[in-house]
Amino acid sequence: MARKRNPARLVIALSVAAVLAVFLLYTSIAGGGTPSVAPSELSGKTGVVTLVGLVQPGYKGDPYGEGLRFQLRDRKGGSASRVTVLYTGSLSDQFRVNREVSVKGELRNGTFVAKKDSLVTKCPSKYTAKPSA
Repeated sequence: MARKRNPARLVIALSVAAVLAVFLLYTSIAGGGTPSVAPSELSGKTGVVTLVGLVQPGYKGDPYGEGLRFQLRDRKGGSASRVTVLYTGSLSDQFRVNREVSVKGELRNGTFVAKKDSLVTKCPSKYTAKPSA
């Protein structure tokens, strides 16, 4: 003889699945990332952000010791706004003057203090158009 199943178990399981799906959707769209800003947009921002800009001449220090200090400026170049970055951690061979980088951290007393090992160097060859034949 077939046993009659309780529909309450199915309703509870589907409700839990729906709540988890909504939570996953929320974290992937609204709550999962850090804002990405240019040096000219950094003033007034609080908390952790991702700073994106071009490396300027005159960087100094040791990323494995006291830290590497360098300046970033806006990618577009229209703004004279620059910010000094203090970075510790591994450094890519691609790190050089006028290379676009992104680094995660926060502004403290006028210096952007980066989280350790958060620097990512963007390769310009991936973002330029290929020459036509």
